[in-house]
Amino acid sequence: MNEQGLQWDDLRVILAIAGAGSLAGAARRMEASHATLFRRLNAIEARLGVRLFERSRTGYAPTAAGEDLAAVAARVESEVLGAERRVVGRDLRLSGTMRVTTTDTLLMGLLSPIFADFRREHPEITLEVAVSNQLFNLSQRDADVAVRPAAAPPEHLVGRPAGRIAQAVYARGETAPDTWVGPDRHLGYTALDTWMADSGANQRCRYRVDTMLGMYAAVREGVGRAVLPCYLADGDPGLTRIGEPLPELATDLWLLTHPDLRRVARVRAFMAFMAEALVERTSQLAGKHGD
Repeated sequence: MNEQGLQWDDLRVILAIAGAGSLAGAARRMEASHATLFRRLNAIEARLGVRLFERSRTGYAPTAAGEDLAAVAARVESEVLGAERRVVGRDLRLSGTMRVTTTDTLLMGLLSPIFADFRREHPEITLEVAVSNQLFNLSQRDADVAVRPAAAPPEHLVGRPAGRIAQAVYARGETAPDTWVGPDRHLGYTALDTWMADSGANQRCRYRVDTMLGMYAAVREGVGRAVLPCYLADGDPGLTRIGEPLPELATDLWLLTHPDLRRVARVRAFMAFMAEALVERTSQLAGKHGD
């Protein structure tokens, strides 16, 4: 492409605006300012001599030309990311940076000491941990490896189940038996929502949080009883487990990566290390007291 033609950065701007539907959303995606993207879009449209987006109070809607270029940009992005993954996949060194995504609860209750052990064993690998309760897009390289619970992981990822997470009801000693802490709708925990509805706990729930870690904190303060992962709550001397783990809420813990990255030396080393470490913690995951 010549200087007057479309550049890859131009296509990225068009794709970001089309995907977000607004300049503000596109600016967040590209980590740029609203004013910068406004100038970039105006310059692209002036250079091409065509309007790519219709502006309105509700946002930016692509015109036919904008839709065409956004589709082209999506194809180019897919090719670029695929090439990047294939090149990274040829890296056979036990060094470099690896980004891992997991949940806040798993990081606090289970994984932090394992990650620390991995760093001590592989000092040339820089570990970046992204904490989120949503599954990052490994195809877009948001992360290289995911360690998280899932009933059925996405088909486009590869990996292995690394244990079975048990959950049970916990309370602080003096907690009233008719008071519950539960997830709010933003947590998106359908299985727990169903269990609380079926058990009658919803009718007695007066405190809701959008993270499991927040629910755990509430139980520790005596706000109410709640269903928590056994690996997190069993080790807290201030909490008491009420009854056995709930089989209907048991969930597989998965180690996942993208197929193009599974032969990268640092990814293979991390997956193997994690699998062995989690096998050693099978009883902790399963909520087996005294094992």
